[in-house]
Amino acid sequence: MSRPREFDIDHALHQSMEVFWSKGYKSTSYEDLTRMTGVKKQSLYCVFNDKRSLFLKALAHYREQHISNLKELEEQNISPLEKLESLYKSLLHDEELCRGCLMVNTAMEFAKDDKEVTREIELMFAETEHILEKIISNGQKLQLITTRFSSSVLAAYLNNAISGSKILEKSGGTREQIEAVLRTSFAIILP
Repeated sequence: MSRPREFDIDHALHQSMEVFWSKGYKSTSYEDLTRMTGVKKQSLYCVFNDKRSLFLKALAHYREQHISNLKELEEQNISPLEKLESLYKSLLHDEELCRGCLMVNTAMEFAKDDKEVTREIELMFAETEHILEKIISNGQKLQLITTRFSSSVLAAYLNNAISGSKILEKSGGTREQIEAVLRTSFAIILP
């Protein structure tokens, strides 16, 4: 008879995600993961198979959290400009400013060397862009956002600017530099 699991899988996954986010995939050891989660290596192996599988699940977990937050913002009963303003403020007041974005960090670490990792990254950016496009499109219909470019082009631009600000964060950019990039990027989409 097998022993029951003695740890919360979702909590261990979230903690593992935090380790990968801070250290990157290649620099994270199983010792780092077991120390953070308080779960023995064998128990992690039993649930997640290996470090790579755990990493892929951590990426998916990060993506799901991020997309869930964006969907909540998109569904709020406020104007499209207020939604974008809220997003702008959340990016500036991110408590994890120096860690950047787990997906952007991973893209920089892996490039396109791993198809499954690349798939997670592409899915995150596509889902983010889709939500931004919906907000921007609604803003264009209300004449609150420029129509010089299509909503899809503006969403791609804004998504890229946000990703760029995350690279700036991770590489040690100052809060003033990051704010200037974001402020300019959000201002460009106004009419």
